[in-house]
Formats: sequence, structure tokens, C-alpha cells
Amino acid sequence: MLKWAFVFLLIAIVAGIFGFTGVEEASATIAKWLFGIFMVLFLGAIVIGLAIGSKLTS
Repeated sequence: MLKWAFVFLLIAIVAGIFGFTGVEEASATIAKWLFGIFMVLFLGAIVIGLAIGSKLTS
């Protein structure tokens, strides 16, 4: 999912360079949403991993 966020970020940058403002805004918005979703899932995995890991070691 993070890969797709970077792909849309690159599309937004290239579109901004060439002046396609509609495409740039849409791609940047998609990249932000995908990155946000990735961060929530990543933080959730860390919390679950710490909770399960502490139970395994004790």
C-alpha cells in the first residue's frame, strides 16, 4: 500500500511540473489517503505486536 502512495505522489509531482493541476490534486489526495491508511495499519501492528510479544516472553 505504501508503494501505491509513492506512485501517486510521483504522478502528482510530474503532473505539477507539466501543469496538469486537476491530475496533480487528485493524485496528491490519493497519495495522502493511502499514506494515512498505511500509517494507521502500521501503528496498529506495532501495538498488537508489543502486546502479544510481552505475553510470549512472560
